[in-house]
Amino acid sequence: MGICDAKGVVEMTKINLTFPDGSVKIVEKGISAADVIKNEIGEGLYRAAIAVKLDDTTTDLTTPVTKDAKFTVLTFKNDEGKEIFRHSAAHVLALAVKRIFPKAKLTIGPAVEDGFYYDFDVETPFSEEDLNKIEQEMKKIVKENLKFERLDVSKDDAKKHMKGNKYKLEMIDDLGDEQITIYKNEDFSDLCRGPHVEHTGKIKAVKLTKLAGAYWRGDAKNKQLQRIYGVAFPNKDELKDYLKILEEAERRNHVKLGKQMDLFSLNPEGPGFPFWHHNGLILKNQLIEYWREEHRKDGYLEIETPIALSKTLWETSGHWDLYKENMYTTKVDGEDYAIKPMNCPGGMLVYKQTMHSYRELPLRVGELGLVHRHELSGVLNGLFRVRMFTQDDAHIFCSENQLKDEIKRIVGLIQRMLSTFGFSDYEFTLSVRSAKKKDKYLGTDAGWDAAEGAIKAAFKELKLPFVVEEGEAKFYGPSLDVQIKDALKRKWQCSTIQVDFNLADRFDITYEGKDGQKHKPFILHRVVYGSLERFIGILIEHYAGKFPLWLSPVQVKLLPIADRHIGYCKKVKGQMEKSNIRVEIDDKPLTTNKKVRNAQLEQVPYILVVGDKEETNGTVNVRTRDNEVHGEKKVDVLVGELVKEVNARKQ
Repeated sequence: MGICDAKGVVEMTKINLTFPDGSVKIVEKGISAADVIKNEIGEGLYRAAIAVKLDDTTTDLTTPVTKDAKFTVLTFKNDEGKEIFRHSAAHVLALAVKRIFPKAKLTIGPAVEDGFYYDFDVETPFSEEDLNKIEQEMKKIVKENLKFERLDVSKDDAKKHMKGNKYKLEMIDDLGDEQITIYKNEDFSDLCRGPHVEHTGKIKAVKLTKLAGAYWRGDAKNKQLQRIYGVAFPNKDELKDYLKILEEAERRNHVKLGKQMDLFSLNPEGPGFPFWHHNGLILKNQLIEYWREEHRKDGYLEIETPIALSKTLWETSGHWDLYKENMYTTKVDGEDYAIKPMNCPGGMLVYKQTMHSYRELPLRVGELGLVHRHELSGVLNGLFRVRMFTQDDAHIFCSENQLKDEIKRIVGLIQRMLSTFGFSDYEFTLSVRSAKKKDKYLGTDAGWDAAEGAIKAAFKELKLPFVVEEGEAKFYGPSLDVQIKDALKRKWQCSTIQVDFNLADRFDITYEGKDGQKHKPFILHRVVYGSLERFIGILIEHYAGKFPLWLSPVQVKLLPIADRHIGYCKKVKGQMEKSNIRVEIDDKPLTTNKKVRNAQLEQVPYILVVGDKEETNGTVNVRTRDNEVHGEKKVDVLVGELVKEVNARKQ
């Protein structure tokens, strides 16, 4: 296992690698990670391998393995592997652009959910024709099997490599004195931390998806850059499957369906400020009614706080210093005011109106608050990213020994409510503070340990898996984020539970304990929907506009075959409305088939055709938006069935 040098010191030539299954392999010291996979595992995994983890360090396949370590192979099946693969594709995109547009200046090109993008500074904006040329060039680069070569260089050497690119030079200056990494593909080089795939040939399938504008570092004061988005996969079949999902996603596009179903509109007179139409407001109010019902059952009190509050409040909360650029401000009686970007500070003022005792805890206070945030115009996206939205906030004031049970209770509420909409596949992520940079965070070590421990203990008792992300916590407390998967298996982050060590101190929030002394409560912030607007956008796409009966703005459409049947339709409509069924009559001078088609396009769940026979029999002829024909039914029988379906909130 070793040889002696001239001084008689034994130098180890073998090392031990521990694989995920617990097996240990003895390999030559200095062997590349790629050769370990080929020699010890097999060619199949090597072909799929993207990078490796040596203990907790992720590195390239070309890296020499020089010490004992845990050895884990990353493939496209791992989230981390996907990110590395996509980021490598972004480098291929940058190289393709530089080949076709040599004067283009590179900026940044990260991996993102489902793909990647790269931002370029070019004299003339890219066209769709340019996009096609760039994609073809990327495919050539893939076939060239260009190696990704890592260079660890000094700051001065990095600047020589990036000479003439002000964006890269600015990034190098921001890095301080740390060692800088550059990756090369033959004569092309880019500033990058890595790691990357072994060579461009690993990226078997690429597709550029769209163009967009983006400001350098997200600041509208900076130059607008050209952003190219793309996707990449290890094989063409996966790309084909993804493109099919994209087609289906476009068919479900909530902005198009929102217009088709007359739910909402987005107007240039108010960019980012949704206009809710009658049908959309019915949908929104159904969500609110359900929210209130579940929260009443769970012991919440509901409050409402003002939409605009004085500068002094936002100074106390810290928003005036940290968040002012995202806030809309105004003057009231000569004093500075801000329209609230979040509900929390107002909720703290309500709490402080009276002295609270330990006997009142846990105190659960909810608010459906309308908030405004100044988002950049370039990031606005239908209902998914707006400047005005309703947040279903709640603040739970509790003692340390109540923390775990309150977290369990919130998780139960989240699961119960989300499952009503057909969301049952969740991913939980716990963001905790960095162990190495504890001075960045507010609160005491004891408080953080109690909060993080309570969340972990709650999930252990609930027997739910979760992922811990160290260093991802906000400065004011750890948080738990819930991601759901929709009908297309896309992930959406909606619900959040946040422990806050900030506002209790800033607002001097206390309660009187059993000992008669003042104590600071733990404050849990949480949302279930997150933003009602965004949640509605998700629901539209999840259901493809086919809302379950209880959510549908129009639940029943009555179609008289001839004008003489309108009177009977009105009678049926009145009978249904007594049971709170939302019903409309289509008495336009159209054929019955055309009326049926229109009702199906409007996604009305039940379409009732009425003619002489139905009027004589006291029935309606029932069909659904999916063209299922149920035939004649007595009106009172159908009403009973509809009420039962609505009350059950059936999917």
